[in-house]
Amino acid sequence: MHVLIADDHGVVRRGLREILADALPGTEFSEAANGDEVLSQLGKSTIALLVLDINMPGRSGMDVLRDVKQAYPRLPVIILSVHPEDQYGVRCLRAGAAAYINKESAPEELAIAAKKILSGGHYISNSLAEKLVANLDEPADKPLHELLSDREHEVMRMIAAGVPLTEIGERLHVSVKTISTYRSRIMEKMHMKSNAELTRYAMTQGLIE
Repeated sequence: MHVLIADDHGVVRRGLREILADALPGTEFSEAANGDEVLSQLGKSTIALLVLDINMPGRSGMDVLRDVKQAYPRLPVIILSVHPEDQYGVRCLRAGAAAYINKESAPEELAIAAKKILSGGHYISNSLAEKLVANLDEPADKPLHELLSDREHEVMRMIAAGVPLTEIGERLHVSVKTISTYRSRIMEKMHMKSNAELTRYAMTQGLIE
């Protein structure tokens, strides 16, 4: 069995590898530091499981997840993130992830999740399960940012964090004009008129630090 671990920090990859090596004796491992390396590694050998960091340089983990699920729809993917589950967990599961694990709980949850997923299941933590159940109700007072698409949500968080539109375009590999279009859609959906208003909202909701 072969597991691919994707994270831009070597020390993190080593730690994840040790956790999984103890839980899955005899497993072979490959490593990747960015999205391009992930897709390259997947093309070279048969991978049974991908452990993917959502925050990597270049293309985001969400983009890589979409590409992977399109090219390898049956490959299970565990998403690791420093972000709380209520920010990205449901979005990642909807995009095809088999599990979403906060890095702080990875030492306890990663091995359990990997075993369950490799046996054909999914892994959902108790807190994320509660979030999923809450989403089923679709309350009328749903937070405004929940109305955004995955890409709009990503752009919104960067705008709220003060990242210039040109830099957002460079990070996402799209034109400034495209980012401006996203910004207009975001403002319309969230009924806001300025970046400052967006920033205040994002801070109140805990979407940025």
